[in-house]
Parts: sequence; structure tokens; C-alpha cells
Amino acid sequence: MAEIKDPENTIIMTLKDGEVVIELLPDVAPKHAERMKELARAKAYDNVCFHRVIDGFMAQTGDVQNGDMEDGFNLRRAGTGGSDLPDLPAEFSKLPHDRGTLGAARSQSPNSANSQFFINFGDNHFLNGQYTVYGRVIAGMEFVDKIVRGEPPTNPDRMITVRVAADVA
Repeated sequence: MAEIKDPENTIIMTLKDGEVVIELLPDVAPKHAERMKELARAKAYDNVCFHRVIDGFMAQTGDVQNGDMEDGFNLRRAGTGGSDLPDLPAEFSKLPHDRGTLGAARSQSPNSANSQFFINFGDNHFLNGQYTVYGRVIAGMEFVDKIVRGEPPTNPDRMITVRVAADVA
């Protein structure tokens, strides 16, 4: 387990193979970091599937509207929704989309990110300046690497639980 320096800005995501520790970057993308914590605290990410997983590229998840596997999960609709909260403005920075970084998924509009995000499997610098980077995996990337591939996967993996480290006893 990684050393957690700021529990209020650290996410612990439980996957089938183990825990992934994500350091949020509120100094770089405060609105996106706050949104992830808000949805984690509401348990909105629990049981949400990885609906788009491209080998060598990224694993996308976070459709809290359509991706809940325990609530009549519909693979055709996963990836088309967000949360009940308003979309977020882009918070682009100079941080590169390196392996293990979290990027905010969005539609064609830069200001349409909501709840969906992706974890980069590799350095995807062609995304730099086009998608908000707001976190990085600091432990457990080997578990991210094991997420089932597909667009969508036939039997998608899911985030079992997603918690703010400060809230975990």
C-alpha cells in the first residue's frame, strides 16, 4: 500500500484483484477532484462497470446513471450518462496524460465532463491539453492492468467500492 499523504484527497478503489490508491490533484483540477469525492461519498461509483477498456490505451468507467451492474445493468447504454450533478468546466493543465493518470471523460464539448473518467494504461500524450487530468494512481496499477478489455467488454469488471481515504477507518 502506498503512503497516503493527504487522506482527504486520496481515493481507494476496490477492484476484483485488489485496491487501487488514487491521489487526487485539487491544486490542478479542484472541481473535478471535488466531484470525485462527492460521488465516492454518495457511494455512486460502487458497482459501476468499466464500459470501455482499450488495450494499451485506457480503462473508462464512472457512468453512475447507466453503469450500475446491480440495477439492471444495460451494456448498450453504459457510457452515455453521468450523474444528477451539473457538468464541469474543463480544467486543462500542463500535466501530461502519463500511465496511471486519471482523465475526465467528456463528450465533444470540453465543458461536458460529469462523473465518467478513465485511467491511462500508457503514456497518451496525444490527449494532453484536451482532457482534464485530476489524479494519478500511486498504488495498485497492476490491478488496473488486469481490467477486462472490450468496447464494451462482454463481462465487464466493475469498481466494487470507491471511498475517500479520510472516511476509511
